[in-house]
Amino acid sequence: MDSDSSAHPTEVTVEAAGWRSVVTDPETICRRAVAATLRAVGPPGAPGEVSVLLADDGTIRVLNRDFRGKDTPTDVLSFPAGPRAPGVPETAPWPLGDIAIALETSARDAAAAGKPLADHLAHLVVHGTLHLLGHDHELPEEAERMEALERRILAGLGIADPYGSETAS
Repeated sequence: MDSDSSAHPTEVTVEAAGWRSVVTDPETICRRAVAATLRAVGPPGAPGEVSVLLADDGTIRVLNRDFRGKDTPTDVLSFPAGPRAPGVPETAPWPLGDIAIALETSARDAAAAGKPLADHLAHLVVHGTLHLLGHDHELPEEAERMEALERRILAGLGIADPYGSETAS
């Protein structure tokens, strides 16, 4: 883990080997994106723990079907762990939840938007981590708040606005 992410334990499992052929060091990208999100909007106290699964469309389709009733792949799924259990000290690390990302869908979306897959991966991890922290985008006002957070966090990582054509400085 690099110093940018050591305060926020993040387990990254690369299940679909194709990730390694299209993105250089996907583990570091995921860890940095989680750490940046938690620094920006995470709860105070001990570090939150996040698990990221980099899978293929087939795996994500099964998860989406089994947990959301939608028999289709999607780019990212988030599974919040829930609030800190009673009696767990604020200084103890605690699990925030799991994020699963589909390679083929993510690659198609990045190509369609003309964006590097590595940047799109970071965006999906930021997006998923925000969901773990309770953010949502079902209503227009929620979507605007969540997108503003994503823009700010990604800009801090040197990644262009995923919702516009501006480049990050």
